[in-house]
Amino acid sequence: MPNKIFVIDTNVLLHNPGALYSFSENLIVIPITVIEELDTFKTSSDKKGKNARQVLRELDAISKKGALTEGAKLKTGGKVKIVVHPKVENLPLDPLIKDNRILAVALEQHMLFPGEVFFISKDVNARIKAESLGIKARDYEKQKVEYSSLYRGWQEYVVTSQDISDFYKTSLFKPRTGGLNDNEYILFKTNDGTQASAIGKYCVAKGGIIPVKGPFDAMGIKPVNLEQQFAFDLLLNDEVPFVTLVGQAGTGKTLLALACGLQRVMGKSPRYDKLLVARPIMPLGKDIGYLPGTKDQKLNYWMQPVFDNLSFILQKDREEERTSNSKHRDKIDYLLDAGILEIEALTYIRGRSIPNQYIIIDEAQNLTPHEVKTIVSRVGTGTKIVLTGDPEQIDNPYLDADSNGLSYAAERLKNVTLTGHMFLSRSERSPIAALAAELL
Repeated sequence: MPNKIFVIDTNVLLHNPGALYSFSENLIVIPITVIEELDTFKTSSDKKGKNARQVLRELDAISKKGALTEGAKLKTGGKVKIVVHPKVENLPLDPLIKDNRILAVALEQHMLFPGEVFFISKDVNARIKAESLGIKARDYEKQKVEYSSLYRGWQEYVVTSQDISDFYKTSLFKPRTGGLNDNEYILFKTNDGTQASAIGKYCVAKGGIIPVKGPFDAMGIKPVNLEQQFAFDLLLNDEVPFVTLVGQAGTGKTLLALACGLQRVMGKSPRYDKLLVARPIMPLGKDIGYLPGTKDQKLNYWMQPVFDNLSFILQKDREEERTSNSKHRDKIDYLLDAGILEIEALTYIRGRSIPNQYIIIDEAQNLTPHEVKTIVSRVGTGTKIVLTGDPEQIDNPYLDADSNGLSYAAERLKNVTLTGHMFLSRSERSPIAALAAELL
C-alpha cells in the first residue's frame, strides 16, 4: 500500500491538469463523479474546457498502462485509481449533490485506511464538509506561495556616509553579506546621523550593486515615490524581458506599465513593434460572448480601465483641464488603427507566437500558475512581458492571494537574471482611494 491516499476533487484538475503528477509515489483516487463533471466541461471553449480535455486525454493514455479500476502506474511512481462512489443513504449527505458523492468516496477510503487519506479540493466548503466527517482536507498547494511574505523587489541597506560617497565614485558596492536577488533594488541609508542616501540594484554580472540613474520619464508620466522609480527602471529596461508588478488599488501599476510600454514602442528610440494589452475575462465567470456587439465592442466593457489610463497618458498638457474624452479616444483609435496598440482578451492570444512586442497582462491575479506559464510561453524573440495585478482583489473563486499565478511567478522567478519584480505599497490615486485600500 502507498504511504498516502489523495482523493482529488474536480476543481483541482480544472485548476491544474498537471495535478495528476503532483503527489509523488502515492495513490491518487478519482471518484467517478469527477470524471462525469469533467465530461460536462470538456465541450466548453474556455480554460476549464481546455483543462478538462487535457485531463481526460491524460487518463486515457494512463489507462493503456494499467486498469484504472485497479490503479494504473504514473510516471511519478505513484498510481491513479478511479472509484465508483458507494451508497450514501446511510450518511448525513444528500446523494443528489455531486460534491457529496465525491465526499462519499473520500469517506469510504478513510474508513478503510484511517489516517492515511487526504481530501484535496480548491472548494473551501467541500473541505469543511470533509473535516466534519473526520477526513483530513487540504487545499491544492503545489503552486502556492506565502503572500504575506511575498518578495518585495527592494530593501534598505544601512551603510556609512563614506560607503555612499564611494558608491557614487566607483558606481559599484559589494555587499558584505549574500542573499540579494538579481535586479533587486537597494535604498542606501546612513547610520551616522547624516542625510546621505543613494539607490541602486544588485547585478550578478557586475558582482555587486550598481547605481539606478533614470531617466524616470515615459510619455510625460513620472514616478511619485521610490517604488515607482524602481518600477520605471524595470519597465524601461530591455534587458529584463519579464516583469511583475504587484500592488493594491491606486498604486499605479497599470498606468506605469502602459506609459513605459508606449514609450518603448513610439518614443524617440523605439525598441518594440507594438504594445499588446490583455486582460482575463473574469467578472461573474461570464465570457465576452454574453455581451452584445462585435468582438471589439465587447472588449470595450472589460478594457475601460485600460482606456482610462491611456486617455490620461495621451493628454498633451496635464496642467490644463482635460479636453473632451472624444479627443482622447480619437488618439487611442489612431494607435489601434495604425497597429501601434492592440487590445485583446487573453482568450484570444492562446496559440499565438508574439515576437518584438511589449505585452502587458493586466489583472494577472485572476490567472492560475498554469495559465501564466501558458501565456509567458507565447513570448517570441525580442518581446517583453509585464504582469500587473492586486492579489488581494481576486475574482476567480478557486484562487487566493497565495495561489494565483501573479504571486506564484513573482516568488518563483525572483532570482532569475531575465526577470524583475516590484511590490508597490503606496496608493497615489487619491487620499480616499488610499484610505479605502487600507481600511475597507
